[in-house]
Amino acid sequence: MAAHARHTQEELSERPRTGLRKIFYAVSGFDTPFIMVLLVLLAIGLVCLFSASYVYADYYDGDSYYYIKRQALFALIGLVAMFAISFFDYHILHKFTWVVFGLAVVLLIVVRLLPSKTGIHRWINLPVLGSFQPSELAKFAIILLFAHLISINHKRMKKFTVGFLPFILFLGLIAGLVVIEPHLSGTILILGIGFVMLYVGGTRMFYLFGIIAIGVAAVGILVGFLGYEADRIAVYLDPIGTFNDTTTDFGGGLTGRDLAWQTVQSLYAIGSGGLMGLGLGNSRQKHLFLPEPQNDFIFAIVCEELGFIGAALIILLFAVLVWRGITIAMRARDKFGSMLAVGISAQIGIQVILNIAVVSNLLPNTGIGLPFFSYGGTSMLMLLMQMGVMLSISRQARAKSTQ
Repeated sequence: MAAHARHTQEELSERPRTGLRKIFYAVSGFDTPFIMVLLVLLAIGLVCLFSASYVYADYYDGDSYYYIKRQALFALIGLVAMFAISFFDYHILHKFTWVVFGLAVVLLIVVRLLPSKTGIHRWINLPVLGSFQPSELAKFAIILLFAHLISINHKRMKKFTVGFLPFILFLGLIAGLVVIEPHLSGTILILGIGFVMLYVGGTRMFYLFGIIAIGVAAVGILVGFLGYEADRIAVYLDPIGTFNDTTTDFGGGLTGRDLAWQTVQSLYAIGSGGLMGLGLGNSRQKHLFLPEPQNDFIFAIVCEELGFIGAALIILLFAVLVWRGITIAMRARDKFGSMLAVGISAQIGIQVILNIAVVSNLLPNTGIGLPFFSYGGTSMLMLLMQMGVMLSISRQARAKSTQ
């Protein structure tokens, strides 16, 4: 009887999954540390967003709860989507790779063609839904495309024509469309994701060093010869000196003080936080000194209110999340799942590093949000949906290990 039951169970486990059974293939077992750290980060991010935004929201929008209400709604929708996606078989994404990539390219072209009063083309305004940022979709499109191609060609990734050339062409297309928005930080993030995935995927290091050389040369040309983001470079090199320049016209009637204001106020916020911080809700810089504290510079308010200890703990939580993501990648049941997890983990890790570096003036101010903290519905939804993919990978890896 026992042998018959065992035989029946083996037959059931080996039976091909078809139709709805394949799509909704659900296995028990979240990666517990990953989901716990994610939920803690999300909760802390919402609290910090409310603290950083309520003064700005009250002054400019007449509602102290304006940003937190919208962000909480996007977080709720994202969480529902995340858990739903976690029950899907992530292999179905193979079929939608080129659709997602094509859609990202089309939206990046459309957003560049739309009129803009500021000269920045990053958002598409949609009725009822609000603004949509195509570069957020572009990040996942690159991750999905690279995971798809690497999983198919992983034994031939050392070859130039297979393991490098097509990847650099697709990466160059997306990065080129993002950089002309202009969105330098988004471009750097996308290039970083691509580099990490190619390195893990097995591309020759000689080719990867070539990418770095081309990237450095391109940035040098953009800044040195074309003057692209030259004003932000000037602020980065000498924030206080630029801040004290109230006479030079940097274009559009903007003085050095105008250009350096956000960076200098961010440094004031970080410095005044000290070891323990001023206390949650007690930031002074959010009282209309630091422009748009709910967005790219929210971490400066976090440092001011929670101090070095609080900021360090948040960084540690992000590090644990990335570490668990890498663990999921290592335990994935196949190359496709592994590369998806690597790409998503790389996105989180690189974006956190870039944001904190910008806020602390270790990098020029290029405009990039802090995952799960900065205000933005598109970013929140895309991030949580990608977390759902991570959970799907971990679920199926857990199922495989228990068979």
